[in-house]
Amino acid sequence: MADSSHGHTPAAWTGAGIVFIGFCVAGVFMVADNPLGFWGGMAITLLGGAVGGIMRAMGLGLPKKKPLKMVQVAPAKRPAVTREPVPAES
Repeated sequence: MADSSHGHTPAAWTGAGIVFIGFCVAGVFMVADNPLGFWGGMAITLLGGAVGGIMRAMGLGLPKKKPLKMVQVAPAKRPAVTREPVPAES
């Protein structure tokens, strides 16, 4: 996973930024005891998720990786394991 750049795309940064702003707006209005402003902030938070998803669909996110092709390998031949006989205890 060394080449993974999870979250380092314009879609991820934009979506996370809008969600963060919506979270802050909702927090301020929650402390201010203003339910309408709180729900407005929650709407901004949902908008951030939608914007990130739309940008990803437009190709600004990580490209989808193709599944790996499975190759069947013949089992390796191992030498036969022999054991010394163990004397029976009386």
